[in-house]
Amino acid sequence: MVAELAPETVRERLDADDEFDLLDIRDEEAYDDGHLPEAEHVTIDELEETVVDRDWADDVVVYCYVGQTSIQAARLIEEYGDAERVASMAGGYDAWEPVEASSADD
Repeated sequence: MVAELAPETVRERLDADDEFDLLDIRDEEAYDDGHLPEAEHVTIDELEETVVDRDWADDVVVYCYVGQTSIQAARLIEEYGDAERVASMAGGYDAWEPVEASSADD
Protein backbone atom coordinates (compact mmCIF):
# COMPACT_ATOMS: atom_id res chain seq x y z
CA MET A 1 0.00 0.00 0.00
CA VAL A 2 1.32 3.42 -0.98
CA ALA A 3 1.83 5.91 1.83
CA GLU A 4 0.10 9.25 1.49
CA LEU A 5 1.34 12.54 2.88
CA ALA A 6 -0.93 15.48 3.64
CA PRO A 7 -0.10 18.63 1.67
CA GLU A 8 0.68 20.35 4.97
CA THR A 9 3.34 17.73 5.68
CA VAL A 10 4.89 18.26 2.25
CA ARG A 11 4.90 22.04 2.91
CA GLU A 12 6.66 21.48 6.26
CA ARG A 13 9.28 19.28 4.61
CA LEU A 14 9.92 21.87 1.90
CA ASP A 15 10.17 24.64 4.51
CA ALA A 16 12.65 22.53 6.50
CA ASP A 17 14.77 21.89 3.37
CA ASP A 18 14.41 18.12 3.79
CA GLU A 19 16.11 16.14 1.05
CA PHE A 20 13.64 14.29 -1.14
CA ASP A 21 12.68 13.94 -4.78
CA LEU A 22 9.44 15.75 -5.56
CA LEU A 23 7.77 14.70 -8.81
CA ASP A 24 4.89 16.42 -10.57
CA ILE A 25 3.40 13.91 -12.98
CA ARG A 26 0.68 16.12 -14.43
CA ASP A 27 0.85 17.19 -18.07
CA GLU A 28 3.29 19.89 -19.12
CA GLU A 29 0.64 22.60 -19.47
CA ALA A 30 -0.58 22.05 -15.91
CA TYR A 31 3.01 22.10 -14.62
CA ASP A 32 3.69 25.34 -16.48
CA ASP A 33 0.53 26.88 -14.98
CA GLY A 34 1.81 26.19 -11.46
CA HIS A 35 3.66 23.58 -9.44
CA LEU A 36 5.17 22.96 -6.04
CA PRO A 37 8.54 24.56 -5.28
CA GLU A 38 11.45 22.33 -6.33
CA ALA A 39 9.13 19.90 -8.19
CA GLU A 40 10.53 18.07 -11.18
CA HIS A 41 8.12 17.54 -14.05
CA VAL A 42 7.91 14.01 -15.42
CA THR A 43 4.89 12.40 -17.06
CA ILE A 44 3.73 8.95 -16.02
CA ASP A 45 4.83 7.67 -19.46
CA GLU A 46 8.32 9.11 -18.99
CA LEU A 47 8.46 7.65 -15.50
CA GLU A 48 7.60 4.19 -16.82
CA GLU A 49 10.52 4.44 -19.25
CA THR A 50 13.09 5.78 -16.77
CA VAL A 51 12.15 4.44 -13.32
CA VAL A 52 14.85 1.76 -13.24
CA ASP A 53 17.64 4.02 -14.50
CA ARG A 54 16.98 7.06 -12.31
CA ASP A 55 19.17 7.92 -9.36
CA TRP A 56 16.49 8.24 -6.65
CA ALA A 57 16.80 10.06 -3.35
CA ASP A 58 15.99 7.97 -0.28
CA ASP A 59 12.60 9.70 -0.04
CA VAL A 60 10.28 10.43 -2.97
CA VAL A 61 6.99 12.33 -2.98
CA VAL A 62 4.79 12.23 -6.07
CA TYR A 63 1.74 14.32 -6.90
CA CYS A 64 -0.73 14.73 -9.74
CA TYR A 65 -4.07 16.56 -10.05
CA VAL A 66 -6.07 14.89 -7.28
CA GLY A 67 -3.91 12.01 -6.06
CA GLN A 68 -4.93 9.02 -8.18
CA THR A 69 -2.23 8.90 -10.85
CA SER A 70 0.41 9.73 -8.25
CA ILE A 71 -0.51 6.55 -6.38
CA GLN A 72 0.11 4.60 -9.59
CA ALA A 73 3.46 6.40 -10.03
CA ALA A 74 4.45 5.76 -6.41
CA ARG A 75 3.73 2.04 -6.85
CA LEU A 76 5.91 2.03 -9.94
CA ILE A 77 8.79 3.65 -8.04
CA GLU A 78 8.34 1.28 -5.08
CA GLU A 79 8.48 -1.74 -7.38
CA TYR A 80 11.22 -0.74 -9.80
CA GLY A 81 13.09 2.20 -8.29
CA ASP A 82 15.65 2.17 -5.50
CA ALA A 83 14.11 4.82 -3.21
CA GLU A 84 13.68 3.73 0.41
CA ARG A 85 10.40 5.58 1.02
CA VAL A 86 7.81 6.66 -1.55
CA ALA A 87 4.61 8.58 -0.91
CA SER A 88 1.81 10.20 -2.85
CA MET A 89 0.63 13.66 -1.80
CA ALA A 90 -2.99 13.20 -0.72
CA GLY A 91 -5.41 15.22 -2.81
CA GLY A 92 -2.75 16.19 -5.36
CA TYR A 93 -2.17 19.72 -6.59
CA ASP A 94 -5.84 20.56 -6.00
CA ALA A 95 -5.25 20.08 -2.26
CA TRP A 96 -1.93 22.00 -2.37
CA GLU A 97 -3.39 25.30 -3.54
CA PRO A 98 -5.28 25.99 -0.26
CA VAL A 99 -2.14 25.08 1.74
CA GLU A 100 -0.04 27.44 -0.38
CA ALA A 101 -2.58 30.23 0.07
CA SER A 102 -2.74 29.79 3.84
CA SER A 103 1.06 29.77 4.21
CA ALA A 104 1.22 33.01 2.20
CA ASP A 105 -1.09 34.57 4.80
CA ASP A 106 1.36 33.76 7.63
